Amino acid sequence: MKGVILAGGTGSRLYPLTSITNKHLLPIYNKPMIYYPIFSLVEAGIKDVLLVTGGEMAGDFLRLLGNGRELGLSRLSYTYQRGSGGIAAALSLAEDFAEKEKIAVILGDNIIGGSIKKYVDSFQMQKDGARVLLREVEHPERFGVAEIGNEKIVSIEEKPKKPKSNYIVIGVYMYDSQVFDIIRGLKPSGRGELEITDVNNYYLKKGGLTYDILDGFWSDAGTFDSLLLANNLVAEKERKKSN
Repeated sequence: MKGVILAGGTGSRLYPLTSITNKHLLPIYNKPMIYYPIFSLVEAGIKDVLLVTGGEMAGDFLRLLGNGRELGLSRLSYTYQRGSGGIAAALSLAEDFAEKEKIAVILGDNIIGGSIKKYVDSFQMQKDGARVLLREVEHPERFGVAEIGNEKIVSIEEKPKKPKSNYIVIGVYMYDSQVFDIIRGLKPSGRGELEITDVNNYYLKKGGLTYDILDGFWSDAGTFDSLLLANNLVAEKERKKSN
């Protein structure tokens, strides 16, 4: 199984921090942000990874990460996204890399305190379809919100004004090879982007979407508040390890 890390975008919500560097190179406690999704994949046994990035600072990833061997990867590939067409558009660039294998996709600003290995293993045993990870949060309205009924996902709504639950789809997605055909059939949303929520809803309508609820802490790092939270969560974890 291969891994894809999506680390493009302009990081406009973190300006002026992102005026001189890519958001995913900002520090989370004592390491660059991009290290954390790499560690999550490596710990789950995924060591063949594609990094999708863009913007003027894309070359900084190569200078920082090199071939990825020092971080436990067997192969680290890179590809470049021109402009910003949404998460699904960025994922579409991984089609040749995936070589029709199942893939685990993680957003570059997702900081996960626990292991995702058991979820990846479950998806490996799943014949086909997709699998997403959910997390209960206080303010779900800035995410894709999952409505759950009878232990199944009933619907996923992107950034709803009135969320139907507090469970959000975090930035870890697992897909079979059909995902690229699905993306080709998408139409841009009102934001002019190809939405990953539309991909997940396609699998949902076909009865091929499963889910797990993530153990351990989680934070994205797309706003100043969530960036601060991610730093604090990692700092606390590291202090406990050193005591």
